[in-house]
Parts: sequence; structure tokens; C-alpha cells
Amino acid sequence: MEGVEHRTVKVNGINMHVAEKGQGPVVLLIHGFPETWYSWRHQIQTLASLGYRAIAPDLRGFGDTDAPADSSSYTCFHVVGDLVALLDAVAGDQEKVFVIGHDWGALMAWYLCLFRPDRVKALVNLSVQFVPRNPQSKTIESMKAAYGDDYYICRFQEPGEIEAEFAQIGTARVIREFLTLRHPGPLFLPKGELFGHPPEAPIALPSWLSEDDVNYYVSKFEKKGFTGGLNYYRNFDRNWELLAPWTGAQVKVPVKFVVGDQDLVYNSLGAKDFIHNGGFKKYVPFLEEVVVMEGVAHFNNQEKADEISEHIHDFIKKFE
Repeated sequence: MEGVEHRTVKVNGINMHVAEKGQGPVVLLIHGFPETWYSWRHQIQTLASLGYRAIAPDLRGFGDTDAPADSSSYTCFHVVGDLVALLDAVAGDQEKVFVIGHDWGALMAWYLCLFRPDRVKALVNLSVQFVPRNPQSKTIESMKAAYGDDYYICRFQEPGEIEAEFAQIGTARVIREFLTLRHPGPLFLPKGELFGHPPEAPIALPSWLSEDDVNYYVSKFEKKGFTGGLNYYRNFDRNWELLAPWTGAQVKVPVKFVVGDQDLVYNSLGAKDFIHNGGFKKYVPFLEEVVVMEGVAHFNNQEKADEISEHIHDFIKKFE
């Protein structure tokens, strides 16, 4: 991509690949699953053109960043530790930065703001709202109670199992299925049926996703595999245990939240009610805006790239 610089930075005991462009206030862009820095390709260009320094790492386990073998090395503390170390290494001259997260990147951005609000000027999070810790029930237990064993996060729990099923249909098919998913409700991946389509059935790409885009993601997941990314899901319960001291804690940075009304996260696990009926604001007291994009699904930073870039800029420019 034009003008995007790539480098490897040593952070928190691992080598982290980072893409960056521009000069000015730092904007840290944190991706989700199954993605890499590349999911921010449009925002990187726009933010750089508007006078910001866009920094988009591959998180541990993804892309060209190291993937520790031990699944317990993917807790929220490991990942936030990586991000703080990255900021120290590449943006040490700026005490606070802007943070933008999507999917798992949004979840890690919430934790970054919870643990280190002193490092964040303002947060724009996409797709995944803040989820307060429920002291009465472990996370996976709650998900199984709500949706059963075929719920996709429950299916991801057993090491190696879903990887073997993904291997049967191929990396390219897995990437296409996830990125084109438009299902406003919980995702189920029954064994032997996975996404509910025959593996030979063609998947038409939407206008916002090119063959080149898919091929880039496929090349990275072919090389790295899916285990690193899946290990984030496998740490839900470990995170639940480790986060006990933060039960009831609030995220106290200025926040804008943007979600599509067709997003599976928005339509699962009581998210809509939490977002709109007071729960979100209770735990995120400086939540300034909630934007629900009509007709937009989960990968909103790619599906509506220009609108998301505009939403980001409109918010962060207030805090310069």
C-alpha cells in the first residue's frame, strides 16, 4: 500500500509487526479476528492525510507478529502489555494517544483504557461494546447457557478441534465465510456443517472486499494458522478469573461507539439492551456517542470505510 511503512518492534518479549503512515498525533488501530493490520488499510490512508500518525500492529498470534505456543499467553494482560510496550517504543514522545478498536481489538482497547487510562486521549470502538465482568458466572458457562455448545465461541474452546475443521474446508473458504457474514443473530458452527453452506458453493464477494484483499488475509493465515487468533477466545475464562479485581470498574476515557445493526455481536447476548438501556453508560460514564449504522454488518471498518474514517475523525479532533 502506498506510503505505508512496515517494521518489527520488540515488545513484551515478542516481535510485533507494525504498519504505519503519517506524522502527527498517534492513532493506534487494533484489529480483530480473523484479520490483521490490513483491516485498517482505508483508515490508515485517511488518517495520515488528515495529519495523524496511524499505527496498526498485527496482534500477537496474527500476521507477521510472533505467536507464542502456549495458549495461556493470550490473556488480556499479555495483549495490553504488548500495546503499552508498543506505545513506549514508537510513540514515547506522546503521553497519550487516540485508540481505535474493532472486534477483539475493541475488547483489548476497552481493557487498555481500563488498565491504563493515563495512556489514552479518547477511544473510538467498533462492533464490540464494553462487557462488564459477571461475578456470578464464568464467561463460557454463560454463553453455553444462552446458546448451547454449537455457539461459535463455545466451538472454539477445544484446542485443535476447530482448526482441524477449518483445514477441511481450507483457509480461503474460512476467510470468505467470516468476512462476508451477514447474520443479525448469534453465530452457530455445528460440527460438519460449520457455516451452513456446502464447501464447494461459491461465495460472492461484496463490493467493499476484493479478491486481492481476501488473498492477502489468506496468505497470512496460511502461514500462521488460526490457532493464535483462536487462543483469544480460549482465554475468556482465564480473563474472567484474572479480572476479578476490576469487577464493577468503569472505563473512564471519552468514548464513541459505532456498530452496524446487522452485526452478530449487536444482536447477541443482550448487547442491544445493554447498549441502549443504561448499562453501557453506567460502566462507560464518558460515553459521548453511540452510532448504529443501518444495514451494516460486523466488519464495518471495511464495509463502510469512508464513513468509519469520518466517524473517527469527527470524534478525535475534539481532543487535539
